[in-house]
Amino acid sequence: MLVGIEGIIERKEPTLIHINTNGLIYEVHISTNTSNSIVEDRVKLLLTQIIREDRNILFGFLDKNEKKMFDTLIKINGIGVKVAMAICSTFSPTTFAEIIANGNSNMLKKVVGVGAKSANRILVELSDFTIDNNHNIDSSVRDAILALESLGFKSEDIQLAIKGASGDTTSIVKYALKNLNKL
Repeated sequence: MLVGIEGIIERKEPTLIHINTNGLIYEVHISTNTSNSIVEDRVKLLLTQIIREDRNILFGFLDKNEKKMFDTLIKINGIGVKVAMAICSTFSPTTFAEIIANGNSNMLKKVVGVGAKSANRILVELSDFTIDNNHNIDSSVRDAILALESLGFKSEDIQLAIKGASGDTTSIVKYALKNLNKL
């Protein structure tokens, strides 16, 4: 089972990318939220792999909360991968968690493919859905982490080095590099 992928983007569409990982090119389906967050040619995504009789499909996410949202949605009877991706494209994980907490079926019905019955089923089955706010990082921090990882730093060291950093990606990388020299 594949759980992540890192490589260079060969082709990018609003809901699909091709990632070259050392000569192998993988097709990965993404939400428009993930697509809009990808600004570099190099990307590292969390994956959900769906294996069927006739297909092996990869779904990629920058945010682990978006992946959790997708994985939770596809477990609901009657909600397929297309509807789950449409929901991920329409709502951020934070907004989705608020919709579930407030029981707002009208917001869910705005998603293409979600009717009243599906919206109510989602609200009932995901009544305890929460997101991990500690890992809901903005794109500048995420890009800085990717940049530092590409320089060969360990993930644990990077997490320590970026604590307290803010600003754009460049300033976060500079801040982290100063701290990494002290470790």
